[in-house]
Amino acid sequence: MTDTPHIARAFLDVTSSATGRRWVGPSVEDDRQSEAMAQETALPLPVCRTLVRRGVSNHDAAAFLAPTLRDLMPDPRSLLDMEVAAKRIVTAARTGEKVAIFADYDVDGGTSAALLINWLRTFGNTPTLYVPDRIDEGYGPNNEAMATLAGDHDLIICVDCGTLSHEPVAAAIGADVVILDHHLGGETLPDAHAVVNPNRQDETGDLAHLCAAGVVFLCLVETNRRLRESGEKTPDLMGLLDLVALGTVADVAPLVGVNRAFVRQGLAVMARRQRPGLVALSDVSRMDTAPSSYHLGFLLGPRVNAGGRIGKADLGARLLATTDPREAQSMAERLDELNTERRDIETQVREMAIEQAEDRGFDAPLVWAAGEGWHPGVVGIVASRLKDATNRPAIVIGLDGEIGKGSGRSVSGIDLGAAIQRCAAEGLLIKGGGHKMAAGLTVAQDQLEPAMARLSELLGKQGAGDIGPADLKVDGLLMPGAATVELIEQIEKAGPFGAGAPAPRFVFPDCTIHFAKQVGANHLKITFGDGISARVDAISFGALDGPIGPLLMNHGGARFHLAGRLEVNTWQGRQRPQLRLEDAVLAN
Repeated sequence: MTDTPHIARAFLDVTSSATGRRWVGPSVEDDRQSEAMAQETALPLPVCRTLVRRGVSNHDAAAFLAPTLRDLMPDPRSLLDMEVAAKRIVTAARTGEKVAIFADYDVDGGTSAALLINWLRTFGNTPTLYVPDRIDEGYGPNNEAMATLAGDHDLIICVDCGTLSHEPVAAAIGADVVILDHHLGGETLPDAHAVVNPNRQDETGDLAHLCAAGVVFLCLVETNRRLRESGEKTPDLMGLLDLVALGTVADVAPLVGVNRAFVRQGLAVMARRQRPGLVALSDVSRMDTAPSSYHLGFLLGPRVNAGGRIGKADLGARLLATTDPREAQSMAERLDELNTERRDIETQVREMAIEQAEDRGFDAPLVWAAGEGWHPGVVGIVASRLKDATNRPAIVIGLDGEIGKGSGRSVSGIDLGAAIQRCAAEGLLIKGGGHKMAAGLTVAQDQLEPAMARLSELLGKQGAGDIGPADLKVDGLLMPGAATVELIEQIEKAGPFGAGAPAPRFVFPDCTIHFAKQVGANHLKITFGDGISARVDAISFGALDGPIGPLLMNHGGARFHLAGRLEVNTWQGRQRPQLRLEDAVLAN
């Protein structure tokens, strides 16, 4: 009988690891392709396994390992309304019109705003930045703010928002409105001067993976092209890629196509430490190595977000746009403080949300929780934690009297944004929208239960209720002696890794734990080896709050299969390979 994906043998026969997961390895065909690529290209087998999983052929391997923006850059004019939007922005820059930028309060909105502010400044045009307060105004343009901005400005550019804002756009009487967004569009568009959005209903979807910062960058490419065609000098765009990279990673946009080149080259720009805001933020984050996609997603992004979550909404965007190192230092320190406060608030809400959701049950197509006074700034993060814990779409809602504002996160293959839009259209939600993997909503408290029941029904029709525990996908075996800094650097060339492009995960089989200790409040550090070659260090964050920490701390000389992702650990100028340990199981 031929194996099918559903009954294929578990990798190393691991059907239930320390974390309760089944390990799934590469297919027989992937193994064959990886070995053939290694023979033809002379690349290390672990690198070839990574490339094959990304769908790269032998012929394209060399080009994939050295992506260039020139090769991957799409024509901005392939997006509807792009030429109209670019022409209008060029006119405003040339003639010194008063421009307002209405930006979302997250990292994608902040980086998008900073991109436009930097570009317009080269023409001596300093735009007005407006970021709505998450609690008082909510997501996206509102009638009052747009009407006020229209009274004082000729052009309003909405970034990372606006695609569903029909009434607020109509309220901007006397000003043109250009929308540069990526959130899922409705059946009709606002009556704006231009709506550039790869997720409009009438778009092809070829660029649906772009975040708003990517859309804004393409728009600036088009504005520069129009200026060059008129024989005019153009602002430098390559130096702005650090902002595009930060927005792309922090918004969890898939690292495929041009996004991959944005992040790869944006990290190189960031490493030059020329943007005061990012320099200050890197320093308060205690970054002591060259920036990576991990730093963007887990150190810098959360701090930029902290202002919009629990502080002053425009603080992150202002930090990214400032040219004053002293001002940058002050704002970065404040964002760092806010991020610490955010973590404390998040912990409290997370504990209550998990308890409530567990009482309701984790088997339904939708996992959700709602609580009075839960801070709107952390409900999205807590929803993400619930999603990770249950492998189900999750929504967390903060109630304030009769109204609840919530945020949701989805799993692969389940379109949460479309389901929420459907509920909004049916009148069960006051408003809602987003994209496949993340969305927001506002709901009346007396409609909370029926709205969540309807969402669960819609997600169930997509198959959300049939998803089992998440398997742990591994890319093959690796012996400790093969885990070198040189190998890790070669694997990194197949990156950057992140959403839509996970870093390869390897299993170190039949290893002994030579050293184990607690680090910080709940982390675990170990050294392991196979008794033949070099030993390898490993770190497992939060392990002592779960099953991995106690298992390995009390190893009793037993041998284990250890699974995780390789990284380079730099300490006092010395580089060593390190395993980011994710799972373990006793070796038979």
